[in-house]
Amino acid sequence: MRRKEFDVSEQQEIETFLKGQTFGFLGTTAPDGSSRVTPLNFVYFGDCFYFHGSLAGDKMKHLKHDNRVSFTVAEEYALIPSYFSDPELACPATAFFKSVMSYGRAYPVTESCDKAEALTHFMEKLQPKGGYDPISASDPRYTGNLKAVSVFRLVPDQLTAKFKFGQNQPQEQLKSTLEALTHRNQIHDAETVENMLKYCPYHLE
Repeated sequence: MRRKEFDVSEQQEIETFLKGQTFGFLGTTAPDGSSRVTPLNFVYFGDCFYFHGSLAGDKMKHLKHDNRVSFTVAEEYALIPSYFSDPELACPATAFFKSVMSYGRAYPVTESCDKAEALTHFMEKLQPKGGYDPISASDPRYTGNLKAVSVFRLVPDQLTAKFKFGQNQPQEQLKSTLEALTHRNQIHDAETVENMLKYCPYHLE
């Protein structure tokens, strides 16, 4: 059963997380009913996910058969060892993370100008320093490439977010975890502490 204390409903928080991520996992269904999960780059704008790829392959066969898809984006911030709060039991071991899950339908983007817009968002996200000429459907140098690439727009019917940073922990356990993370100071630990203070203020007063 999903714990309600981890749910995030603030759209701006969800968008900020998604715009900071570059990789997600697309779930599709094959004609024979088998499932597939494909890792891929994505961008999120206009309340939709966009991804691209070749014009052929299993992913394309799945989408042509059934455009109902799932899409998951997640980032792990910190592994929390059991001994942070209990010297003997393994039960407290966990991980703190952010994740977004979406269910909807994926539609092919067919107009070159719309493809150019989506791919421009990709470049702005994945190559923010520039170093390339703007992608334009009217630029003959991009004409062939725009025709040769498939771009899909995933329109979510349902989108949920789960940000887990110890909201379910008792106050003393939470403080112990917070102190241990501050002392450990590994990569992302400081950011994890910031998120704990943000999402668990009622436990840390």
